[in-house]
Amino acid sequence: MTGSVAGDEVGHLSTNRGQRVGSSRGLPTVQGPPGIAYRLNDMRRTYSCPGSRPLGSVRFTENRDNSPVQRVRSPPKGVVLSGENVLYRLDGAIVARISRPGQLAAGRREVDVANWLQESGLAAVRVVPRIDQPVVIEQRAVTFWRELFPDRHGTSAEVAAVLRKLHDLAPPTSFDPGPLEPFVRLEARIEAASTVSPSDRDWLREHLAELRERWAHLPAGLPWCVVHGDAWVGNVVATDDGEVVLLDLERTSLGPPEWDTVHTAIKYSSFAQITAAQYRAFCDVYGHDVTTWDGFELLRDIREFRMTCMAAQTAVTTPAGRSQADHRIACLRGKLGPRPWSGWRAVT
Repeated sequence: MTGSVAGDEVGHLSTNRGQRVGSSRGLPTVQGPPGIAYRLNDMRRTYSCPGSRPLGSVRFTENRDNSPVQRVRSPPKGVVLSGENVLYRLDGAIVARISRPGQLAAGRREVDVANWLQESGLAAVRVVPRIDQPVVIEQRAVTFWRELFPDRHGTSAEVAAVLRKLHDLAPPTSFDPGPLEPFVRLEARIEAASTVSPSDRDWLREHLAELRERWAHLPAGLPWCVVHGDAWVGNVVATDDGEVVLLDLERTSLGPPEWDTVHTAIKYSSFAQITAAQYRAFCDVYGHDVTTWDGFELLRDIREFRMTCMAAQTAVTTPAGRSQADHRIACLRGKLGPRPWSGWRAVT
């Protein structure tokens, strides 16, 4: 998977969890598979991160006998996925995940959630054990995961089954996942969306304020529980041996379970990307149809808005994404007719 990861023990990283790592001093080393070490290097060198100044996330060094680093490997395995986070594939089936600045809390939560899910028996991405993480470099959280491959996106029924299991779990007691934040980072995305017109930017601001007001009056629904937070099919994958695995756990929190099931509902009702039969299968497996709930339209509108703001953010660094951002905004503003809308495509 581009960006999906799981696995067992590999080495130890000699930093304290959340420690700030300076770019001019000795930097932490991950002791990997036999005789190989990975060393975090100055994040200002080597690579670039969308929407930021140059970012050199990870450099690979060879250290056969725990002596000082002898030489830099060339070339590194490189970028696996670039989006909200940047992922790098390392030797030893390890993936390093680099967040945007200021996302330390989300990185810590993702590690805690992954460990809790493993203890609970629910398949999810697995952190590389015995590493105190996240490591923080220049305000970016760096976490290390075992790579999972090969895999495919989960079917609607597979997504429903794993969400049912997740929502049935008792909340963790070893850490506080915190409440759902439905509007996290949206203001920053709107302000950074330099490709949208002034009129569209003003509308995005006003619509965000309207959604916040509506959220304050969210109708009662199913009991709140642990929710994944971003349960689209790309974050629920199936391996070749049939195991269904949860990915991207940084938004896992306590919230209405409908927040997770609305992802699949809008694939049917807003975008016609799945059939009526596929959506019925999802509801049958999960045991509830979110579209029958009084709060459905609000959660639908928030999810569509989040998808639109993500496209606007991506358009800043990906010229091909500008038309997609403009298309989504036009849909939300009512310029392209009623749902279901066509033309909503993945942005990277």
